[in-house]
Amino acid sequence: MLDVVLLAVGLIALFKGADLLVSGAISIAAGFGISNLVIGLTIVSFGTSLPEMLVSMTAGLRGDADLAIANVLGSNIANVLLILGVAAMIRPLPVRDSTVESEIPFSLTAALLVGFLANAALFSSQPDLSISRLDGVFLLFFFFLFMLYVYKVSRTGVNEGEDIVSLTKVRATIYITLGIALLYLGGEWVVSGAIGLAHRLGIDDALIGLTVVAVGTSMPELVASAVAAKRGQCDIAVGNVVGSNIFNMLWILGVTATVVDLPFTVVSNTDLAIVIGSSTLILLAVATSKRNAIERWQGAVFIVLYIAYTGYVISRA
Repeated sequence: MLDVVLLAVGLIALFKGADLLVSGAISIAAGFGISNLVIGLTIVSFGTSLPEMLVSMTAGLRGDADLAIANVLGSNIANVLLILGVAAMIRPLPVRDSTVESEIPFSLTAALLVGFLANAALFSSQPDLSISRLDGVFLLFFFFLFMLYVYKVSRTGVNEGEDIVSLTKVRATIYITLGIALLYLGGEWVVSGAIGLAHRLGIDDALIGLTVVAVGTSMPELVASAVAAKRGQCDIAVGNVVGSNIFNMLWILGVTATVVDLPFTVVSNTDLAIVIGSSTLILLAVATSKRNAIERWQGAVFIVLYIAYTGYVISRA
């Protein structure tokens, strides 16, 4: 019972912490005239990815690599199929040419890079697959390249859509501080509760990571994108998801791997392939739309595919 309580309270803390952090950070960034697209790609995606980072790092340090990796892969799949699906059902999501030409391909490249590094042992005499500390350095290097790209975009970006409601600097700072504190505590509680529940029920850590924890840590992205779509801030809704996926792959796995080697199981390649496939679906959705957008019916298809994936993961376990 304690494990369930820890998991539930931890998810609530992650949800509220990310909400406070994102609200404060967006307000401060908007005050400097940063565009909605850049805010979505950086501040919102980083803030909403903090739950994944804290959960994965905590799990990695505790020796639960399956949970650490499954959390990232499961969150990336949920980001595209569930979160973009829900946001598109609320309002069709126009996708900028730069997102189609640069950011989504970068997200795909990040997933392919993780797959190559994790399976590099297949081409050597090493028997075990893993994401090593050196691999983590490579991932962080590519993350640095992505940030250089975002910096370039930020110098030419133009804000569109509804204005963001600003907070006073003091209130925004308080929001950010409380948000970080809740994210830290929530990450600890979610990992403890999830691992305890998995062991108590005899369930594999990877299953918990791909489903309960992945969806739980993706709740901030869901809220941020859904609210942004409702307000007509589609650049934030789409940029949040694409940016979060890049942060998850390059920053979270990179930082975690530099601290501790992450053993990688062969079955995780299936989930990685679904990450790549789901990101490709965004490109297909835009290509088949007459207005370069993810339409409502396409959002419904995304949600159905996510339900099917969840059923597959449960049956696989």
